[in-house]
Amino acid sequence: MRVGLLTREYPPDVYGGAGVHVEFLARELRSLVELDVHCWGEGRAEGVIRHRPWSALDAANDALRTFSVDLAMTAGLEGRELVHSHTWYANLAGHLGKLLYGIPHVMTAHSLEPLRPWKAEQLGGGYALSSWAERTAIESADAVVAVSGAMREDILGCYPALDPAKVHIVHNGIDTTLYRPDHGTDVLRRIGLDPDRPYVLFVGRITRQKGVPHLLRAVRDIDPAAQVVLCAGAPDTPEIDQEFRDLFQELSRVREGVHWIPQMLPRPEVIQLLTHAAVFVCPSVYEPLGIVNLEAMACGTPVVASRVGGIPEVVDDERTGVLVPVDDDFETGLARALDAVLGDPVAARAMGEAGRERAVGEFGWDAVARRTVRLYEEILKQA
Repeated sequence: MRVGLLTREYPPDVYGGAGVHVEFLARELRSLVELDVHCWGEGRAEGVIRHRPWSALDAANDALRTFSVDLAMTAGLEGRELVHSHTWYANLAGHLGKLLYGIPHVMTAHSLEPLRPWKAEQLGGGYALSSWAERTAIESADAVVAVSGAMREDILGCYPALDPAKVHIVHNGIDTTLYRPDHGTDVLRRIGLDPDRPYVLFVGRITRQKGVPHLLRAVRDIDPAAQVVLCAGAPDTPEIDQEFRDLFQELSRVREGVHWIPQMLPRPEVIQLLTHAAVFVCPSVYEPLGIVNLEAMACGTPVVASRVGGIPEVVDDERTGVLVPVDDDFETGLARALDAVLGDPVAARAMGEAGRERAVGEFGWDAVARRTVRLYEEILKQA
């Protein structure tokens, strides 16, 4: 079976959960199908074709630049039997490949444009284009993969014209041989963390979706003994970047031990930080699944996360972590949940152990790839 996998992010350029998903899915798919990956970037390697936006559009809206990559990806799909796209950055290429070559199009929805209105802040009028591309692709796809049950409900709610029989749930996965506790301390020492003080850890992009401003306000009044480590970068817009910087400065003035790491750390360093964290926090206001919670759990760390989207399908409330409703008291709820975990190390350790067990037992990438290939086979039989 000859499959074209389309994505914006692919190693070494991975900055979000969708990129992590594609990286590990592609790794497992290579033993099951003949796979070409089309992604953004420069150059070409075995089985990986990189495309960059057309230089004539260097000063154009990002949505137009994305569409130029989609056209290049479409041209590279000749000879494939099936195309599988990820995120709106590649959905249009999947749809055009379906039309041009007469092949089935499977798309995985990692998020939905109608549920991310703040993207208009980043794309301006391009948000109408990204929304059009997603709607066109999703309503015409042969199959739509939802990464959680909550995501399936969101898809059908946003796109009621879509046949529910076409929407299939295949959860995100985690490589628990890679994401596992690392008890080294070299990264902690280099960052300047006090080994005798617990720390709260956030890892994610500076976006409205990830709820970082809520977190910066919530941790102002948590246990003063706790350090706060923010692995936060890739801001969506200059405005949210400035908002983050202002809140970070305010937080640094009222408590000690606040550390901001703006650059993307290598995966082994993130794993060490996850391992030693007293608690990992995910304050997202919208999250179809939240791979980063799985990563923390696989490293044996308890999680405090918002009760939104697919997160409750990953974090077992009061067993592997604590879920906080996103309501008018969200920031207060985050602070209370963090203090509860920080204040009971024995219970926190039990949560971490249960999280590791859950990640190993239920979210392996090999199983995700096999389920994905079975879907491909079903779709090709119907074609």
